Amino acid sequence: IVGVKSRGIYIGKRVAHLVKELEGIDIPVGILDIARYRDDVTAPKAKGALEEAEIGFSVAKKDILLIDDVLMTGRTIRAAMDGLVDRGRPQSIQLVVLVDRGHRELPIRPDYVGKVLPTSRREVVKVRLKEMDGVDEVLIAEPVKVGGRKQR
Repeated sequence: IVGVKSRGIYIGKRVAHLVKELEGIDIPVGILDIARYRDDVTAPKAKGALEEAEIGFSVAKKDILLIDDVLMTGRTIRAAMDGLVDRGRPQSIQLVVLVDRGHRELPIRPDYVGKVLPTSRREVVKVRLKEMDGVDEVLIAEPVKVGGRKQR
């Protein structure tokens, strides 16, 4: 299991915990920070030394469950796949997302989805998890203008 930083990490740990409870199998959970792989940053960060300690295991020839909280355009997942391949060639990559809100810009589809949540492009989907936010919830909101600036 590889969780996309930051909420994908906690969802991945929950999945690993459930597998341990149900099947008695320990599955390692790695952390993938995709910041250097994003294509929407004007000055991309240099692809220097990889933080192997974040994943902590070889992805080469492994079946990887890539986990993220919200899937929209697919660009985050494309960046995550680039990050995985830089660390080795996985046997397979399956995508697990908590929320699929549509609006794809790339041909990426999840293998496992918690909830398909059709939204407009202007809406914002926020996933909150106990580990980070003290509560488990998914919120849908529209940005509002406060003092001439958009806030979410």
